[in-house]
Amino acid sequence: MTAPPGVTLAWAPTAPYRDPLYDGATDPTVVWDRGRREWVMFYTQRRPTADEPGVAWVHGSRIGVARGTSQGWHYAGVVEGLDLPLDGPGPHTHWAPEVIDDGTHYRMYLTWIRGVPQEWAGHARVIREYVSADLTSWEYVRDLALSSDRVIDACVARCPDGRWRMWFKDEADGSTTWSASTPALDAPWTMEGRVLGGRPHEGPNVFELGGWWWMLTDEWRGMGVYRSPDAQRWRRQGGADAVILGEPGATEWDRTVGRHGDVVVVGETAVLWYFTHPWWDGEEVADAGSVEHRLSAVHAARLSVAGGRLVCHRRVS
Repeated sequence: MTAPPGVTLAWAPTAPYRDPLYDGATDPTVVWDRGRREWVMFYTQRRPTADEPGVAWVHGSRIGVARGTSQGWHYAGVVEGLDLPLDGPGPHTHWAPEVIDDGTHYRMYLTWIRGVPQEWAGHARVIREYVSADLTSWEYVRDLALSSDRVIDACVARCPDGRWRMWFKDEADGSTTWSASTPALDAPWTMEGRVLGGRPHEGPNVFELGGWWWMLTDEWRGMGVYRSPDAQRWRRQGGADAVILGEPGATEWDRTVGRHGDVVVVGETAVLWYFTHPWWDGEEVADAGSVEHRLSAVHAARLSVAGGRLVCHRRVS
């Protein structure tokens, strides 16, 4: 998202944010609260300390909330009211919130999963839309009919052609990025098809900076970077193996690759919030038996554009 006039992010790269309940903060999205005039982070509140079978600890998650001040992020609880009576008894799983300000209301696009699955396969993932006037109370709008019933990680932005566009991961298509668009957020979404194929990835995040549109994708080894003149035609920055946030950061909780982030633009610079599994050993972290391997934290890095290339200013050793 783009910051409102007069709003700054000078305080942004502070100490890492750690969820105080489970140390499982992932998938951050950051939005400006017009009413309270402060930044708000929504994130997936994983449960790495849960003693449950399989990958149940990745499921059963709520959406955590943190509010930003000059002293950093401060925990503000979880989002209530995201399940419907027809969903049946919970708990259910809430993943990867995307929260935007459409100029009148705030909108959340949430990955919703029934129950607390113990395995990856065999259960649907749907993107749900909610609306709010204050970033606190959320009203259900609809489940979105997209490319399959295995869609997660929505990102929404208004594009140069005047249409709102949503990018998301379709796990049924080999974990690729697809898009849908609409002339107005209250209108139906129209599927546009696959945007990025190739290496499996997730968490697309799209923003405008330095005269270009950019997309970041989480490749679980750092983030792929794509550039576009119109938010529709994308070209990768560097070769197929080029990534940002692929090298360890300098601090204890930032010492592995950066994952699934969100970018806020301020003038000609930007801040990327991303998360890490600081003690991840390179194996499939979701199946890790060690609680230490599951822990995660959210960090910030500056972005800028130089010579038509996106540059990430992460603090590294």
